[in-house]
Amino acid sequence: MKLLVLSLFAFLCVSAIKPAEKARFDNYRLYQVSIENEEQFRLMKEIENHPDGYQFWDFPGEIGKHADLVVPPHKFGEFSELVETFELKSRMVNENLQELFDNEQPKKRSKAVGDWTSYWTYDEINEWLDSLVETYPGIVSHVNVGKSYQSRDIRGVKVNIGGGQKNSVVLEATIHAREWISTATTTWMLNELLTSTDPEVQDIAKSFEWYVFPVTNPDGYVYTWTTNRSWRKTRKPSNAICFGADPNRNWDNHFAEGGASTNPCSDLYAGSAPFSEPETKALSEYLRTIPNLVGYFAFHAYGQMMMTPFGWTKELLGNYHELYEIGQKGVEALTAKFGTRYSLGSIANVIYIASGSSVDWVKDTLKANITYAYEFRDEGRDKFILPADQIIDNSIEVFASLVTIMKEAKSRGSA
Repeated sequence: MKLLVLSLFAFLCVSAIKPAEKARFDNYRLYQVSIENEEQFRLMKEIENHPDGYQFWDFPGEIGKHADLVVPPHKFGEFSELVETFELKSRMVNENLQELFDNEQPKKRSKAVGDWTSYWTYDEINEWLDSLVETYPGIVSHVNVGKSYQSRDIRGVKVNIGGGQKNSVVLEATIHAREWISTATTTWMLNELLTSTDPEVQDIAKSFEWYVFPVTNPDGYVYTWTTNRSWRKTRKPSNAICFGADPNRNWDNHFAEGGASTNPCSDLYAGSAPFSEPETKALSEYLRTIPNLVGYFAFHAYGQMMMTPFGWTKELLGNYHELYEIGQKGVEALTAKFGTRYSLGSIANVIYIASGSSVDWVKDTLKANITYAYEFRDEGRDKFILPADQIIDNSIEVFASLVTIMKEAKSRGSA
């Protein structure tokens, strides 16, 4: 395994010298690797801790699952040796990732604010939020929970149609920087809450006070636009060569107990302590102030999953069975739109052990009754780099599930 470590320092230092140079992924390959025994699992952990150019897009949380592993050209030979030595079952999903990035946006990108045919920058999102406040006075108001490490605003809006005191629902997106589809879908759904003529949607929109945060990791999100489309974490320096923590492992709930790393260079780095990242600290403090919080939805990509708490344990705790029953109706509504299939269950059982997540903290600390984490499209070739022409369809199906879930929860008296 020495090969995995030898050039790590040099690789990271070179990357740090040219922070403004946008990373390219020409001829980088994406492999799906099955993990069938302890030795193979330890190999994956070693690669995760000492990546040297490798990158996990999906880490196998346990034996019996698979990894999605990005392999750079200079590692092709070494990876072939690892496949042979460790008897790995691997399948190449994509032989040139740069083509995915090149085709993610339409060739002629619309500059119109409120056009969901392309992905929006951080500034464009904020411009659109400003326009909503102007267009819907007394209904939409600004929310600014605080500043990121690089002093960007962590912005959102509050929506209260009809006024009055109501139970509250939060929509959280883009805590992982590279998951652009979560940003786009959240803004689309926010627009639907305000403009839909569907009586069922209007009823749900008016029944709750909505807090919507399209980008909860603004530094990371901007970095995916300017420098590295595949970046996941925040951007606060951890040491001389490693930046950022995984903001969805940084919450003060069973912190770093499992499915997280103590290695600052890992994409799963939990941070130096709970809420060590300004972004999670600010958001958690604001969430504590929201009155009558009954619903929390955290949006991610990819894999097509709807998940209940908890991520730190496989034990089915709290109101899991109620959430599963409600979630079944949500999944059915989602699938009815375009036939997209979602897995349903608790985080630890459906995807992997993941401690220190936002939904676990909200469920355990704030006692929000209706709490789900989603992993959006897709399951196949595109992964995080979902083409913009799928934004609207993804949004339509997810919104159908959201409305159905809140309608069912309301009818049960659970929200």
